[in-house]
Order: sequence, then C-alpha cells, then structure tokens
Amino acid sequence: MKTTRITTLFWPLSMLLLSDESQSSKIEVKCNFTEKNYSLIPADINKNVTILDLSYNQITLNITDTRVLQTYFLLTELYLTENNVTMLYNNGFGNLSNLEILNICRNSIHVIEQGAFMGLNKLKQLYLCQNKIFQLNPDVFVPLKNLILLNLQGNFISYFDVPQLFHLELIILYGNPWNCSCSLLNLQNWLNTSNVTLENENITTCTYPDILKFYSIKTVPHNAECYSKFPPPINEDLYNHFQSISNSTFNSSLNNLKNSEHKLLGKSWAFLIGVVITVLMTSFLIFAAIKCPVWYNFLLSYNHHRLEEHEAETYEDGFTGNSSSLSQVPDTNSEETIVIFEKLHSFVVDDDGFIEDKYIDTHELHEEN
Repeated sequence: MKTTRITTLFWPLSMLLLSDESQSSKIEVKCNFTEKNYSLIPADINKNVTILDLSYNQITLNITDTRVLQTYFLLTELYLTENNVTMLYNNGFGNLSNLEILNICRNSIHVIEQGAFMGLNKLKQLYLCQNKIFQLNPDVFVPLKNLILLNLQGNFISYFDVPQLFHLELIILYGNPWNCSCSLLNLQNWLNTSNVTLENENITTCTYPDILKFYSIKTVPHNAECYSKFPPPINEDLYNHFQSISNSTFNSSLNNLKNSEHKLLGKSWAFLIGVVITVLMTSFLIFAAIKCPVWYNFLLSYNHHRLEEHEAETYEDGFTGNSSSLSQVPDTNSEETIVIFEKLHSFVVDDDGFIEDKYIDTHELHEEN
C-alpha cells in the first residue's frame, strides 16, 4: 500500500518532467549571420542551434568549415545561399543527422562527390539551384531516403539519369540546357510514371536538338529506336524485388566461396611441397647434364694403374726389339737415329713401378743437335 501511494504521489511530477524534456528538445534556436562577410563558419555559435542562416557571406565549405559544422549536430535547417562554395566533399555533412532542409543555391558548385550527402538520413528538402553543375551522378542521392523536394534549377545540366528517389514528390529542373535525344528517355518515363511532380513543366523545355526546341522534357516525342535502346525505368516494387534477389545470390555465393576456401586450404601444403620438389629435381638434372661430361673427361685423363713386373719387362723387350729393327733400316742418317732412339726410350720404368711419360719435342731436340 505504501508503494502504491508513493507512486501515485510522484506520478504527476514525473509526467511534468517528461513534458518539460520533450518541449526543451523541440525548442528552436535560430542564429542569423547573413551579410557578415564571413569567410569561415563561426565556431562560437550556440551548440544547441537548430536553424542556422549563413547566407550572403564568403564561406567556401572547406575542411575547417566541415569540422565546425560537425559540432552543430542539432541543426534541422542550414542556409548557405550565395556564398563561395565550389565543391561538396565526401561526408561534408556527416554528423548532421537531424538536418531536414539544406539550401546551397547561388554558389559556384561544379563538383559533387558521391558521398557528399552521407549521413543526411532525415533530409527532406535539398536546394542546389543556380550553381555551375554540368554533370550529376544520381547515386549521390542514394543516402537521402526521406527526400521529398529536389531543386536543380538554373544549372548547366543537359542529361540526368533516373535517381533512385522513390519518396520524391517535387522536382525542379527548369533553366537547364536539356538535350532531348534518346538519352533523356529514361528521365521522361520516370517523370510520367512516378508520383513526382515536375514544377514549371511548361518552361522546362529542350535546348537540343533544334527541331525539338521548346518541347517540354516530359512530353517531347521520341523515335521508336529510342524505346528499343533504353528500357523503362525501375519502379519501387521491382527495385526491392531485385534487391532481395541480389542479396540472396550474394549470400549463397559467399557461402560457396568460404566452403571452397576451406577445401583448398587442406591441399595447399601438399601442392606447395610438390612444386618445391619438382623445382629441385629439375635444377639437379640440369646441373648434372652440364657437369657430367666435364667430370667424365677429368676422371678419364687420370685413369692410371700400377704396372706389374712382367708388364714392365714386356715393355722393355718391345722397345729393344723395335730399336734393333729400326737400326737395320738403310739410308738413315745420324740425326733421325737419335730422334727415333729418344722416342723409343721416352717411356722409362721408374723405381716405384709406374711408367713415366717423358715427352721430348723433336723440333727442340733438332735445334739443340
């Protein structure tokens, strides 16, 4: 009973505290710094600011400005009209998750990086009018899941592919030099089949080719060849269907890849050892093929053996018989006899039983004689 009484007493007080917190979270804090000739975003602004107007200054949105902007994470509206912004960098508004309106009209923007609008999940209105944009990748709008208004008026865009903005309700495209060739067919089909409204349709006209001037980009006629080249745009249901199919296919292929990696991991060591052994054997065979003839000749040149005593006597008898037979040859002079004698006695049995080969050059001997 005491517990119930305490809760009943404190219930109104807790409700009052909760209501005060909710009201404080919805309080709008506006800061207006227009025409201050600022070149950088001030860093001393109230951190609880929700609406910040920095129009008509010299701000460039450089790295320093980006860092300062990250500290104002409660911002719901940001106005940078007529500054010196030339490029929107990746994650330039990354920490502004509560931002709902972003106006960067009347600058000199000519480059928008693909991740420029990352983190702007609650953004509903985007104004890029009167800049110097020539080409615009529709993928830059992918993070903007809640975008309902897109203003691209007064740029240099001649071609624009279909953006994946299924919640978009209003788009402003007039003031651009539209090229109404076959490449514009997908945009035209998207404008006619989706729920988006093209503001100022009557003045959103073609510039090229000359024969199609002053036609609205939404109603300009196209040749039959254009319809065969460009398929109709993807609607939301079809996109979700293909997205689910691609995700399931990716998951199955990823599982198959993992299984194959496990199987190949067990065979990798055996394959590596086989490769190493093959390389070593091949190298050994090549080395042996190069060195074997050299070794064979080397061993063959030193293939001597110890002579027996009867072999030595046989050699002496043979040399003696040859000398006697040669001495009987007629018409031999003394010089030839000396040379022949030296040749016959060029092999002399040494004391150790081996034959010593004493080669004497005949030309040198002839010169000495």
